[in-house]
Amino acid sequence: MSNLVAVAGRKARGAHEATSTTVELYADAPLPTARGLFRAVVFRERRSGVEHVAMVMGDVAGEAVAVRVHSECLTSEVLGSLKCDCRAQLDRALDLIAARGRGALLYLRQEGRGIGLGNKIRAYALQAQGHDTYEANRLLGFPDDLRRYDVAAEMLRLLGVRSVELITNNPQKLSGLAEAGVPVRGRIQLPSPANPFNVEYLRVKRERTGHLIQTDDDGAARTA
Repeated sequence: MSNLVAVAGRKARGAHEATSTTVELYADAPLPTARGLFRAVVFRERRSGVEHVAMVMGDVAGEAVAVRVHSECLTSEVLGSLKCDCRAQLDRALDLIAARGRGALLYLRQEGRGIGLGNKIRAYALQAQGHDTYEANRLLGFPDDLRRYDVAAEMLRLLGVRSVELITNNPQKLSGLAEAGVPVRGRIQLPSPANPFNVEYLRVKRERTGHLIQTDDDGAARTA
């Protein structure tokens, strides 16, 4: 077990149980896909009405469930942008879950690391002027990352997930879920495909925020 996972586990054991439910399970239906049969489980935040979805395969009630906490990225997942690796991460996580026959992908409506679509495009305009992804956020008055993990923790609790093997390259997701009360039993690496438009973005994430990125294209440096 890595040091990061061990630390995450200790934080989770020390976290308090949630005393109120922030989301409700709103809808649940089978969803046939090219990867096999999933369940699409929609959760709605009680206060804001924002809806999130879990793509669930197999029986996830229990321990050591393969879980991906994935933030919406309309620009790559719908519009085909090459500026990030989000679409590839989504596809590869679903492939992994389907291959195992058990797991869940939580698709959270947190576009642009939580700043929203409009501000994300404003950040892209600043990046076109030479600023990196984090510098652009700060110039707009935002922190590096506005995402939250309490909603993901509640979704997992309502699905019956008691501990996870987290599909991520992001140490902040390990600690964020643990601090929200989710025991993290392990981390599953997800290689990122590099291209001429995102290689600098991947480098900045690795060097500035400690992402544990492995790239599998363009001969970019691999890190564990």
